[in-house]
Amino acid sequence: MIAEHSRTWTPRHPTDLSQTIGPVRRGPGDPTFQRAVDGSIWRTTRTASGPATVRFAQPAADVLRADAWGPGAAEAVAEAAVVLGEGDDPTGFDPRIPLIDEAHRRNPGLRLVRTGRVFEALVPAILEQKVITLQAHDAWRFLVHRFGEDAPGPPPREGGRRLKVVPMPGQWARVPSWEWHRAGVDPRRSRTIVNAARYAARLEEASGMSPADAAARLMLMPGVGVWTAAEVAQRAFGDPDALAVGDYHLSNYLGHALWGRDMTDDEMVEAMAPWAGQRQRVVRLLGASGVAGRPRRGPRMPFVDHRAI
Repeated sequence: MIAEHSRTWTPRHPTDLSQTIGPVRRGPGDPTFQRAVDGSIWRTTRTASGPATVRFAQPAADVLRADAWGPGAAEAVAEAAVVLGEGDDPTGFDPRIPLIDEAHRRNPGLRLVRTGRVFEALVPAILEQKVITLQAHDAWRFLVHRFGEDAPGPPPREGGRRLKVVPMPGQWARVPSWEWHRAGVDPRRSRTIVNAARYAARLEEASGMSPADAAARLMLMPGVGVWTAAEVAQRAFGDPDALAVGDYHLSNYLGHALWGRDMTDDEMVEAMAPWAGQRQRVVRLLGASGVAGRPRRGPRMPFVDHRAI
């Protein structure tokens, strides 16, 4: 099927499509995101004009392309370059130490994604609060399949299943309590999502604010703290400094990757001070380079089946 709107462009900075857009994928089987066999990446979004399916491709190292379908196709194509890190300028980044310098040189195309969609990033971040990632991804798949709508345009694979578009905020607010329970989402997280859905329009305003003001706006919502605000900022705002303080693994990962020991959150924040303004970029570069953190031992976050409670 021929796309309703398309755009091909040369990015301002080296850009690796897969590395850049990868963080918006919420686990294997994410119904809003799929990598096709030809290397293109398909993603759905809900623009101000309506839902859209976007196919991102990289025909050459210095060429990016976006094809889109649906009522929001024109808007999605117009903002495609921004989504793929057009505004992310790495030229002023100072790696400071050889390990990060090597990671930076090995990943010249790693840009920071900026979807501009606050509520789309907020819901899965809330689902990931205080549970293991697999549980959160299971809940995301269940809820989007259950309450999302079929994406416009063709499926990523001929004869395959269409992607889904995330529910509108009003639909999230109306999800019955028993459906949250079926998804394995406890009442605290479901209340946080339902409450945030009622203020979704005000939350979307954060995309045009400074990082500090955006975080403050997000954290006005009960149940949204520093970690959740950072997870949103990483994806919706492309904030190069959004460090997910409070993450179950991050402080020890960075502690071992950079200093060879466990760290508390407070110690991590202090140790990362030399990279102030670029802390998310450091984390992304280390991960993209396969830099190992803490050895896999010791306690892990327990699996809690909220459906059995």
